[in-house]
Parts: sequence; structure tokens; C-alpha cells
Amino acid sequence: MTIKSGRVEGQILSLAALEDPVRRALYFQVIKGAGEVSRDQAARAAHVSRSLAAFHLDKLVEAGLLEATFRRLSKRSGPGAGRPSKLYRRAARQIDVTLPERRYELAGRLMTSALDARDAAAARDRLQTVALEWGKQLGAEARGRANPESAPEKTLTRAMRTLREAGFEPERDGQGGIVLQNCPFDALARSSREVVCGMNLALIQGVVNGLEARKLEATLDPAPGRCCVVLRPKRRAQPGKRQ
Repeated sequence: MTIKSGRVEGQILSLAALEDPVRRALYFQVIKGAGEVSRDQAARAAHVSRSLAAFHLDKLVEAGLLEATFRRLSKRSGPGAGRPSKLYRRAARQIDVTLPERRYELAGRLMTSALDARDAAAARDRLQTVALEWGKQLGAEARGRANPESAPEKTLTRAMRTLREAGFEPERDGQGGIVLQNCPFDALARSSREVVCGMNLALIQGVVNGLEARKLEATLDPAPGRCCVVLRPKRRAQPGKRQ
């Protein structure tokens, strides 16, 4: 079979860069973090030498899977401050290969453009209702698989597992909540953010409802490099005030 599409061929070559197990381990160490990762940090996490980590990280940059920047890690400046460190982060580029090539992204853009029209408010409401119900089903199924005697704190773990299965990359925020390091629908969100963020919020709130995670709530909190939705501990009502 002859692959005529240079775009598809380029994506396949990028994915082939992950064939090496060390390179693959370093890639996942970088993308699972919330920020940039240095060569030393990646090497320690993957249990390899710094020079080997540097070689594979730069190969991942060449393949378009990571991006590199230079920045001093210390607050010192001027002479004697040392050279800037090379830092790595997930590339903004999206890779989604199907053979033969499909154009689902194009169809998605057409649909979100239609939903983004001024007279499409009712359709957007319907989309959010469907997303909410689908999220509830995912959460209820995950709750059904769980041990009914399990501790309440495991609800957060179940929520993370459920969201990961839905294509998100959840991470604990250290304050009892969850941030999502990616948006599975990022390509669509760039052209129709209101539609996609509203759908995401409804979907994730549905997961929370299905899990019966009453101490969590989904809220919109857009920030660069991650999903617009975060999960946070629900605020307690103050005495004398209504929620």
C-alpha cells in the first residue's frame, strides 16, 4: 500500500519514535507533569543517566512529540549564575492516526461551528444534557465496580480512573481536587471553545454525579496547557447562609 498523505506519514514517523522503551518512559515522565521537566528530573524519574536522557529527549523534540525551552532554574542572574537549563514539555501538536485516513476532526469542526451559531442555543443545551447523562452513566458504572465497603477517600481515585478512561489525563492538585492535564477535544476547542468547554463541564459533572462523589464539584477554570474544567472539594455552607 502506498501512503500518499505526507501528514499521515509524518504522524506515523512521530509515533515510531516511541518504539524505544527508554524513550517512551521519558516521554510519559514529561507529559504527566503539570509543567516543564529538566534533563536531570527526567533522568532520575526514568532511572537512566543524564546523557542518555538528553539524547532521547532531544529525539522526541525532533519527532515533534515534545517542545524544548531554555530557562535558569535558580533565581540568580548575571555572571556566575550558570547556563540556562534545557526544559521539556508536551508538544501542542496533536497526533491521531487512522488508516485509511479519516477526517473526523473536520466533521467535528463542522458540527461545533453549527452549534456555535447564534440561533443554536437550544442545540447546545441539548448537547450538554446528553454529555451530563453520558457522564452519569460512566460514573455509575465505575461506582458499580467498586467495593461498597471502600473508604470515602477512594472516590477521588475512582474519579481519576473514570476520567482517564474517557480520554482525560487527571492529576491530583494537592488540595483534594483534580486538574486535567489535557483536553481530548482540544482541536475542536480551539475553534469553538464555548461549545466544547460547556460540553466538558457537563460531562465531568455527570461523572461526579454518577460516582455519587458529593464532596466534589466540577467548575470552569480555564488555564493554558490543560482542560478548562477542574474538580475541587465542594465548599461547606457557612452557618446562617444558604448555598
